[in-house]
Formats: sequence, C-alpha cells, structure tokens
Amino acid sequence: MPQIYTPEFKKKIVRLHEEEGRTYKSITAEYGVSKSSISKWCMEFAEECREQAQANPESKSELELMQENRRLRKELEEAKKENLFLKKAAAFFAKEID
Repeated sequence: MPQIYTPEFKKKIVRLHEEEGRTYKSITAEYGVSKSSISKWCMEFAEECREQAQANPESKSELELMQENRRLRKELEEAKKENLFLKKAAAFFAKEID
C-alpha cells in the first residue's frame, strides 16, 4: 500500500535536498522515503516555482532562495576554514619570531 505524505513533509524533504545539499541517499536512510519520490517532489517543486516566477517575475522563487542560501552556506564554511588556517599560520609565525 502506498505511503501518503503531507505537503509539509514533502516540502521539508525538498528543502533538505535543495537548501542543505543533502543527498537522496542520506535522506532515504534517515526518513525511509524512496529516491524516486524525492526526485519527483523536487521536480514538482521546481515546476511550481517556475510557475510562480512567471506569474510574478519581480520576486525570487522559493527554489531560487533555497539555492542561494545553499551557495551562501558553502561560501561561509569556506571563509571559516580560511580564517582558521590564517589564525594557525599567524600563531606559528608568532612563535618563530620569539
């Protein structure tokens, strides 16, 4: 018998994939949802966002906001790694000077 999922649950799964960058495999392992269902929900959500964008071209669609949020999270993580590296390098060179 097919499982019935609420729209809120589907949107949560799509958000995990699109915004947080989670793989189908990790979502499937955690929530027990098939890869094909996740893929289908993502395509449906993307289509819904395209339709909304056509109706109101001035505003960004929710999918675009999710993708931008994902990109910014990656950029922030990279900046944090670079900052940590520079702190360690500064500490190393400070020891060398003494």
